Amino acid sequence: MQNRDINTVMERLKKHFYSVKTPVVDLIQIKTEDPFKVLVATILSARTKDETTAKVAEKLFPKVQKIEDLEKIPLAELDALITPVGFHRVKAKHLKELPKVLKEKFNGKIPEEIDDLLELPGVGRKTANLVRAVAFQKPAICVDVHVHRICNRWGYIQTKTPLETEMTLRQKLPEKYWLNFNSYLVAFGQNLCTPRKPKCEICPVAEFCKRVGV
Repeated sequence: MQNRDINTVMERLKKHFYSVKTPVVDLIQIKTEDPFKVLVATILSARTKDETTAKVAEKLFPKVQKIEDLEKIPLAELDALITPVGFHRVKAKHLKELPKVLKEKFNGKIPEEIDDLLELPGVGRKTANLVRAVAFQKPAICVDVHVHRICNRWGYIQTKTPLETEMTLRQKLPEKYWLNFNSYLVAFGQNLCTPRKPKCEICPVAEFCKRVGV
């Protein structure tokens, strides 16, 4: 795949995105338009299926509407609410630490910049980029397993790590696609371009794919 193909590819992935279930973090943003809830949902979603994250969010957010609620809720109760997600004990601990850091460093507000978001407990580059893009609609490239796998499978890039993928895409991918790139590729990776047995026969961008490793 070449950069000259990316306009067509993104247009087709956009159509696919709106034809399937919306990734959970995008869904939280659409429903709440709340950066705090987007951040919490993103932290919960790490190494967890979207369906599980969505169910946990439905239980959690009626009790945790804002930073102060997260501050007041006992750790044991918080852990019990989010138990279905992966690494729930670690995530509960990070979420309990979140209000203190936000108040001490960012006046109780969710920051928009990547370097600032990285100072928050439980936030790595993937989470920081996703929160910036989804919650604030600011240019960012969130690289998860789907983005890393698919871009290399296409032959659009040749990278070995998610960080290398992010930095390479920052140089190569037109900025106008940064905001939606993760959302489109997550939906594409969950439904068509799966890790094993990708559905190449019905793929809308098969003609541009080099099928590296397939």
